[in-house]
Amino acid sequence: MMKVPSRDAVEEASAFLVGEALSRGAAGADVVYSFGQGSSLSLRDGVPEKNTSGASLGIGLRTLDKDGRQGVAHVNSLDRHHLEELVEWSLNNCSSSEPDPHLRLARGVAGPFPDLDLFDRSLPEVTPEYRMSVCREMWEIARDADPRVISVRSASWGEGSGEHHYRSSEGASGWYSGTSAGCGVTVVLSEGGLMEMGGFGDDSRFLSGLNPRKTAAEAVRRTALVLGGKPLPTGRYDLVLDGEAAASLVDVLGELFLASSIHKNKSFLRGKLGKKVASPALSLVDDGLLRRGMGSSPFDGEGVPCTTTRLLSDGVVSAWLYNLKYALLDGVPSTGNASRSISGTPDVDCSNLSLLPGQWTPEDLLLQVGSGIFVAEFLGLHTINPVSGEFSLGIKGASISGGVLGGAVSGMTIAGNLKDILNTIDLVGNDFQFYGSTGACSLVVRDVAAAGS
Repeated sequence: MMKVPSRDAVEEASAFLVGEALSRGAAGADVVYSFGQGSSLSLRDGVPEKNTSGASLGIGLRTLDKDGRQGVAHVNSLDRHHLEELVEWSLNNCSSSEPDPHLRLARGVAGPFPDLDLFDRSLPEVTPEYRMSVCREMWEIARDADPRVISVRSASWGEGSGEHHYRSSEGASGWYSGTSAGCGVTVVLSEGGLMEMGGFGDDSRFLSGLNPRKTAAEAVRRTALVLGGKPLPTGRYDLVLDGEAAASLVDVLGELFLASSIHKNKSFLRGKLGKKVASPALSLVDDGLLRRGMGSSPFDGEGVPCTTTRLLSDGVVSAWLYNLKYALLDGVPSTGNASRSISGTPDVDCSNLSLLPGQWTPEDLLLQVGSGIFVAEFLGLHTINPVSGEFSLGIKGASISGGVLGGAVSGMTIAGNLKDILNTIDLVGNDFQFYGSTGACSLVVRDVAAAGS
């Protein structure tokens, strides 16, 4: 395993890069550094399929000139001759780019930062024996959970740790470390000549945040729910979205609140700040400071402290998410949502995006709907048009009759406009949980056109 460089060595390298870039004519410069290491194991029907361990190091330099050009380059070494080449490559890329008068660096020192509790000291101590025992337990639970399980295609576990550093010529400098772990199960079920493959996965900053036994059981439950699914008659239906389906929809909504999407006219919310665009039942929050959040960090890719931003308040658009460039364009502070890789220029992205929970239990929602479709999975969410809002999506789930789940449903398509969906979300569940960095709960959507048999 690669040796972790000392923070002193990294800071010496980043200081050299910034100083060398300025001495060679750059008007400004910043550095992003990342080191990560981790291990993973996957079993296929109880037999080891993948067993890997590795580490990676990267340091990237962005240089800016007086006309607003920027150039980025990166290397995977802290050796001085590589760093010297890095400065040359970054400056060359800068000279050949197009000027942008709205580029800038954060001023002042980034910090002190809050402790977001992102590092679990027990995770780097996980042994190969522990990984194997967890994967075997998930395989056995999934294998035995339902007689229709014919294959546990994957029972997997992985964990890792890393640290990140930022420095700029404007005096910003900061560090943070984090850990993560994840487990997942994929199964194949068969009945009456019909087969269905599905699964479930979970991740967490802390070992204690994972429940592999529950993950295995949930993978089988979700797959069994849609096994042998058939289409219902074409018509208009009330839908109950489960938490995972709702989270996938929330992910799509998050893109509409990025200032970059607004300025590039890639969001139908453009011009809607302060206006009602959704049901009063809907509120969305982006929280970069969520304790132990998968999308949390004390500062963003530009060294700006992360924040908590309420995007949608009772159906009314209340804010956009910003990095420095788009904040300057709109004359507002950055929200600390600059996303950045060591090899890329800053953009805007969500951190931990959450749909705020309501008061209804999942059972309440089924009873309130009475008759409709329970949606466990959307197919083709990437095809939603962010400018017009138009969509046509496949769905999988189960019928709802008398307030309880009935037979499996698949082979159906719902079509319409996301603008209408936002306004016909009637009820929000209290079963909130995170799916990665997206938090959601069950939802009821009224009167949706669905094509089936």
